[in-house]
Amino acid sequence: MLSARPPALHDGALQAWEIYSQLKLKAELVVLSGCETGRGQEVKGEGLIGLTRAFQYAGARSIVASQWKVADRSTAALMVAFHHSLRQGLPKDEALRRAMAHLRQRRATSDPYYWAPFILVGDSDNSVLATVGTRQ
Repeated sequence: MLSARPPALHDGALQAWEIYSQLKLKAELVVLSGCETGRGQEVKGEGLIGLTRAFQYAGARSIVASQWKVADRSTAALMVAFHHSLRQGLPKDEALRRAMAHLRQRRATSDPYYWAPFILVGDSDNSVLATVGTRQ
């Protein structure tokens, strides 16, 4: 469960407040491929507080996260296709769209349950990630 305020005891669960108060990132992309990682909790006076907002506040330029429960195998296939497209230099949004289209074309994963839960939040530019694998 996400919380806007720190709990009295640390229970080992990563909380949104821990990310934005303790992490200072220079991350081009954060991928949260687990179940419901793009959801948040509405906090009066603050709006929606969740992992995506916390990672943006901590310094991530963009975040990929899911809005509902995801299936392990199809999510793994989606992430492989997504990262492959990123390495080819496609913008983040186009890389995610192509990965989704790849799963949508397969009979076993054609239902939106398997490919549609993921969203990209933030900057879609991919000028940095496309060059990571080519540096010497």
